[in-house]
Amino acid sequence: MINRIRDIRKAKGWTLADLAEACAPPTTAQTIGRLETGMRNLSIKWMDRIGAALEVDPQSLVRSDEKAVPHVIAALTESGPEALRKPADAVLPTELNIGGTQLVLAVKASAGEYRAGDQLWLRQIDPEDAARAINRDVLVPRSGGRFYFGRLIDRQGTLVGILPPGLGQKQQVVDKPAWIGVAEMLVRAL
Repeated sequence: MINRIRDIRKAKGWTLADLAEACAPPTTAQTIGRLETGMRNLSIKWMDRIGAALEVDPQSLVRSDEKAVPHVIAALTESGPEALRKPADAVLPTELNIGGTQLVLAVKASAGEYRAGDQLWLRQIDPEDAARAINRDVLVPRSGGRFYFGRLIDRQGTLVGILPPGLGQKQQVVDKPAWIGVAEMLVRAL
């Protein structure tokens, strides 16, 4: 097995100290360095702590010699695509934001900027935190097992205002939603 902690940490632009501090509970840069180099065994407990700190699936911290890993080979900049000096492993995040439940909205019919076949990954937040989600796309439950989806445009007391995607839609208002799902990542097949 190949330890990928260093590659993932560097891809995020973190130092050993940054990763050590992000662990819960925090550890030392020296310990992270020993785990990266194999001088200290990488237990499941350490994989869980480091995976959570890096916001990646703990299993992505190690890989088999046999399995090919997708690589980031170029970056699209203002002047066009530019090759990286050294290819980096592509890491798919599984924890979009620590502390929130992940939900997925499957798009069956095109609506606004979303196309049929898209998946919109959402992070569930409490309605009291709605102010942090203003001007973000959200999924909000309503009575009868139904939902509203659109841009969160207003919050007044227990009411939240949602503007559905597309032209000519009118604002929908939900009183005391149980939760709000904030859009974090769009997955679109090409």
